[in-house]
Amino acid sequence: MLQAISDYWPHLLVVLSIVLGTPAAIHAAMTKEEVRAAIGWVGVILLSPILGAVIYYAIGVNRVRRKTLTRRAGAITKKGRHDYMARYDVPDEAVHARYGGALAAMKQLGDNVGRFPLTSGNRIDVLETGDGAYAAMLAAIGAARRSILLETYIFDRDGMGLRFAEALAAAAARGVEVHVLIDAVGARYSTPSIVHILKQAGVSAAVFNGNIIMGLRLPYANLRTHRKILVVDGRTAFTGGLNIRAGFAREFSGALCAKDTHFRITGPIVGDTFHIAYEDWRFSGGAALDGEAWQIEPPAAAPDTELLARVVPSGPDRSLETNQRTLMGAISIAKSQIRIMSPYFLPERELISALATAARRGVRIDIVVPGTNNLKLVDLAMTAQFDQLLKAGCRIWRSGGTFNHSKLTVVDGVWTYIGSSNLDPRSLRLNFEIDIEVFDTTFAAGIETRIGQALECAEAVELAALRARPFFRRLIERIVWLGSPYL
Repeated sequence: MLQAISDYWPHLLVVLSIVLGTPAAIHAAMTKEEVRAAIGWVGVILLSPILGAVIYYAIGVNRVRRKTLTRRAGAITKKGRHDYMARYDVPDEAVHARYGGALAAMKQLGDNVGRFPLTSGNRIDVLETGDGAYAAMLAAIGAARRSILLETYIFDRDGMGLRFAEALAAAAARGVEVHVLIDAVGARYSTPSIVHILKQAGVSAAVFNGNIIMGLRLPYANLRTHRKILVVDGRTAFTGGLNIRAGFAREFSGALCAKDTHFRITGPIVGDTFHIAYEDWRFSGGAALDGEAWQIEPPAAAPDTELLARVVPSGPDRSLETNQRTLMGAISIAKSQIRIMSPYFLPERELISALATAARRGVRIDIVVPGTNNLKLVDLAMTAQFDQLLKAGCRIWRSGGTFNHSKLTVVDGVWTYIGSSNLDPRSLRLNFEIDIEVFDTTFAAGIETRIGQALECAEAVELAALRARPFFRRLIERIVWLGSPYL
């Protein structure tokens, strides 16, 4: 056997390259929506036999097919939503009457590209600090009577993570049904993982798209859940940008703690938020959550009251690029002002063109990014494309103070977009994300105030100064920028 391998290894390599490369090249040609991406991957596969196919299977597959699971998850949503929920759906004419034709067009866009309706009767409380958000989440866990479903990207095994683990274990011990889902990549941010501690404490815990011990699940290793969702008793939910980490709590990190913005929500969007987390739980092998403990409670507010909001899930499945399409629509209808706050601002060409076009037709655009970034490579890559926006008239600001992880967008003081999505290729194409679009002037004013606070201690990025920096520095940024789709 060894002699045969020794004699025929070149032939075996040729066969292996054909067996691996042919389906990989066909898959790339049939599934990539951008011709440049398709050509690039087919070229890699053909010019690097075997290795190119392996690389493609590891990071090139960017779609998850889980239609069966989605349909199965839809059944519980229909049971849990009940007929009374339809009373909270907002008709087109109501948006037009309150906000005009531009926002009515945004409502129609969301109806066409999204999966959930725009609803009334919602309330969203802004949790402005990590300490405040963690305290509110722990209080909700401590008061839970029936059920807790938690999905997060990072759940560190540190002081804050252990506190959450203790609270979740206590809830499970008193009879609450508790399930926790952590991304397979995010679970590795701490060693050993918090997953083992949760399981030992009697909490039902799983990882998304991988296994802690044996490794990631190919060919979807590059696809992650970046969602942060906590649903308690089908009544209250939390979502936003906040992972579970001591680094975002002043209690543990002092004045050096990072900043973020998280949200507590009630109303019809709680059921839609639960639906998303449930889909991910089932996709990861979790049991069906269809008992009495998992029923969604009726909203406390009456229909046609409180703010209008829609949950916007996106990810490399049937919701691919929903977040980008939503943002593109909002930019296109902007009349006076767009304010964006993002820790990782690496928009692709389509989004850059939309912002540049809006700026050239007179919309005032302010983009706030961290002055100090926790991901050096991302900071280099996003700096490499600042000039494309600055020369079009957009204004870019680097905020002072510690790292700010908030993801906030406000258009014309009425339309707000909040959640987990960064404005980078990973969030817009590869990650599973959850965002909320809100139609409400009061809520928008609050978010604008939060962005304004960051602007007070921010420094403007000037085009002349950007171009005057040493050539070697700018070259390094452009080289790193080439790898931005996978940072």
